[in-house]
Amino acid sequence: MSKIIRKIVSSSKCPKPSAPYSQAVVADRTVYCSGVIGIELNEPKLVSGGATAQTAKALEHLSNLLQDAGSGIDRVVKTTVLLADMNDYASVNEEYKKVFTKNFPARTCYAVAKLPLGAAVEIEAVAIVGSVQDEAK
Repeated sequence: MSKIIRKIVSSSKCPKPSAPYSQAVVADRTVYCSGVIGIELNEPKLVSGGATAQTAKALEHLSNLLQDAGSGIDRVVKTTVLLADMNDYASVNEEYKKVFTKNFPARTCYAVAKLPLGAAVEIEAVAIVGSVQDEAK
């Protein structure tokens, strides 16, 4: 049996982890991205503007991380969205649709009791490395 390569990804275009985890891990041709929140790049401070602005910033960080991992937003197959308040669901979806415009990934969305730094939203993703061919069902 051949070995599967595991690569730890650390992106300078994303906030540094504040706990013992990797920003992303590539295993074979799959990228597993840790959850990202809408914080400033160089300081652990949430962007102002609530859930909408935090979602936009989190998706920007996610896009940068995927790029540095050799993938991209267009190759995401699954996301998990964690919300501090389900009342933000519609505004988060509006920002989400600006980034994921077609062939939407599978997605799960949960309301949680609390997120790091009091964030309104956290998003994690699983994506593919390499070229992807989409097929209609």
